[in-house]
Amino acid sequence: ISVYFVSGAEAHRIGAALESVQGWAAEIVVILQQDVSDGTEELARAQGAIVVREPWKGFVGQKASGLEKTSSAWTLNLDADEVVTPELREEISRAIAEAGPEIDAFNFPRCTQFLGRWIRHGDWYPDRVIRLARRDRVRWGGEEPHAQLQVTGRIGRLRSDLLHYSNESIDRQVTKIPPYSTAFVQASLRSGRQATWVDLLFRPAWRFLRG
Repeated sequence: ISVYFVSGAEAHRIGAALESVQGWAAEIVVILQQDVSDGTEELARAQGAIVVREPWKGFVGQKASGLEKTSSAWTLNLDADEVVTPELREEISRAIAEAGPEIDAFNFPRCTQFLGRWIRHGDWYPDRVIRLARRDRVRWGGEEPHAQLQVTGRIGRLRSDLLHYSNESIDRQVTKIPPYSTAFVQASLRSGRQATWVDLLFRPAWRFLRG
């Protein structure tokens, strides 16, 4: 299995993610933004990763580039703030060994830690993500900034959690909002989508109840 990351300046936390797949993955590939200088590259190389610096092409473009640079039949995509537990690692190994030819990918639950607490309700959990896939049967798509693996075949389901160490402070949560909202506006402009009075009246209440 090949594991690939898309990373910015993540020297403060990518180490745990890399350690969680070390000695198990056949190769680890890190697609690193070109202007990063915080030591992420050196840390990743020290843990055996192949580091490729590239200009930022958006989440979809960067993840597609990472997938292209892997060589194993099965691939696993991770973010710098995600950790594969021993239970998930064992389940992945068993799943790909037993997977029939009709299965192209697997999803699994992601459990997020926010301000030191594991969130297990609402929109936050189980938050199933498709990250494990056959290299030559999937492609990255979706709308920025929400890249998604596009799968045509069957998708299997795993039970073990991927740990997501999301935001350690309110400040970090707030600083993440502008890039995401800007990307959403740009995608809406390209598609011709406009907000309506129905959106304004009902969507906030629906999102509050759903979450």
